[in-house]
Amino acid sequence: MKYAISFFLFFFSFNAIACNDLLDTEMRVLDSSETVNLCKFEQKVILVVNVASRCGYTYQYATLQKLYEEYKDEDFVILGVPSRDFMQEYSNEEDVAEFCSTEYGVNFPMFATAKVRGKKAHPFYRKLAEQSGVIPKWNFNKYLISREGTVVSTYGSSVKPDSVELTSDIKKLL
Repeated sequence: MKYAISFFLFFFSFNAIACNDLLDTEMRVLDSSETVNLCKFEQKVILVVNVASRCGYTYQYATLQKLYEEYKDEDFVILGVPSRDFMQEYSNEEDVAEFCSTEYGVNFPMFATAKVRGKKAHPFYRKLAEQSGVIPKWNFNKYLISREGTVVSTYGSSVKPDSVELTSDIKKLL
């Protein structure tokens, strides 16, 4: 029993320190009280996108969903983070969740509305900005994160999710 407890403590402490600092962040799931530690997505290629439901780039939800469907079985995930920083997101998270599901069939992970820039930015977005040197200038800014938990590239709002530039970078990481 003594050895089993020692192994458990070793295993637990190894896992507790194994997660990359960038991903070791709690985020609340959209329209829910459930939280998720982003370490859950460790060892995956991740595309983080600050989204908005009433933006000229909202149509990108469709290509984001298509991209997710195409590569999710290769350990690729998209993390959507609605933001009101640019005044183009619903004030009610229930409306955001319904819009994404009904209008675009979004089933990639979506998190609670969060600030993505400034002093009150969510800690995950502060880490993304610190590591990449890029702060979102508008909705649908994208950060591509390697399996090792490093931001390898960023893409502005006008870069479509199915662009050759973005998809070729994803394929290189897969």
